Amino acid sequence: MRPIGIDLFAGAGGLSLGFEQAGFDIAAAVEIDPVHCAVHKYNFPKTAVVPLSVESLGAEQIRKAAGIGSKTVDCVFGGAPCQGFSLIGHRAIDDPRNKLALDFVRIVSELKARMFVFENVKGLTVGKHKDFLKELVVTFGEFGYDVRVPWKVLNAGNFGAPQFRERLILFGCRKGEMMPDYPAEKTNLSGRKKIIAGLADGPTCIDALGDLPDADKFQELLNSDAVKTSKLTKPSVYAAELRCLTNSAWHFGYARDWDRSLLTSSARTEHTEISRRRFAETEPGSVEPISRFFKLPNNGVSNTLRAGTDGARGAFTSPRPIHYRHNRCVTVREMARLHGFPDWFRFNVTKWHGARQIGNAVPPPLARAIAGEVMKALGIEPTRPKQTLALGNESLLSLDLSGAATHFGVAAPPSRRDKKSGSKKRKQVDIERERLAEHAVHG
Repeated sequence: MRPIGIDLFAGAGGLSLGFEQAGFDIAAAVEIDPVHCAVHKYNFPKTAVVPLSVESLGAEQIRKAAGIGSKTVDCVFGGAPCQGFSLIGHRAIDDPRNKLALDFVRIVSELKARMFVFENVKGLTVGKHKDFLKELVVTFGEFGYDVRVPWKVLNAGNFGAPQFRERLILFGCRKGEMMPDYPAEKTNLSGRKKIIAGLADGPTCIDALGDLPDADKFQELLNSDAVKTSKLTKPSVYAAELRCLTNSAWHFGYARDWDRSLLTSSARTEHTEISRRRFAETEPGSVEPISRFFKLPNNGVSNTLRAGTDGARGAFTSPRPIHYRHNRCVTVREMARLHGFPDWFRFNVTKWHGARQIGNAVPPPLARAIAGEVMKALGIEPTRPKQTLALGNESLLSLDLSGAATHFGVAAPPSRRDKKSGSKKRKQVDIERERLAEHAVHG
């Protein structure tokens, strides 16, 4: 029997994938954004997607949606958004802005989960934010759970992803269970200086992207995010795994039935010639001074890929880095490679939603290492499933916010971006922050 995992604040499914690859069955994924729900359902067709806020959910609703009855939930994992601000005379944990973290604790307790993994930003470990974190540990104790302290911040770059990305990881277990330990680092990406210097002990940007064809060579990618191609060159060891060229590349996850001839999540961005000239003049491993875009070093790792904001907060695009070889920003697929997502894993067809889904996700190699330690603490030997899964309906990848909300039968939150139709949006020139900066100089 494979252990049961529940993903809260699931997004597109970075943690879901890592836990599946470590040997878990992901019974349910709770996510309030219906666009993320659609992408999760496409990639994890066996997982029940619950398109609601955790604030309105109880354990019985999750169990019913997942179809697991009274079965033991082995691990609940996720990253609750929280502000972490202290209030004078009050506990930070009681701040209404931190309620989602309390809901995480509540659901873990209601599900009687054996283990939990709480992930969040590194900033929670410093300054006044640390007070909230200390109170969170106490609160877990009040609900019957121990937390491993001291807590640790883990860098995805030390666990097989070619990206400098730090995340706080809290391990916890029900009192009386064996506490998971932190995973051993594969490499030592100890600071940002190694990015700038182009030094990396593990996979590099060229390892991640070197076998992919240039998206600018395909006219079809101006109006689509996918194209048939046979132009992939010999991959690095890292890229070969993401292309699933060996059985071991699936780890302990389910193999997917997918079309290897498709280059997906690769919609083009039409940069101006002025922009391309500036990109060409920028040294790898440095920041282009006008746009403030980071240019990837071929023998180093990526800077932290960020998500930007959702429609409720202005729908700002987070900058994608400049490719080390091509004078353009990286595609969504190239971002996915830098994050450790395999090539069968797909995202929303728009660059904005796709980049946001990656930027919000825990890199799967880091998630897999974390989940592996949970598996050890559970005392369960992981097994490789024989079943191959068909991916979901591709129409799920094209849904805008209102379409996704209709699909899942929920109300759509307001979004400036999604007032435009999905097809029209895909055909538009992707006007990014570097255009605004360019206009300020040349306009």
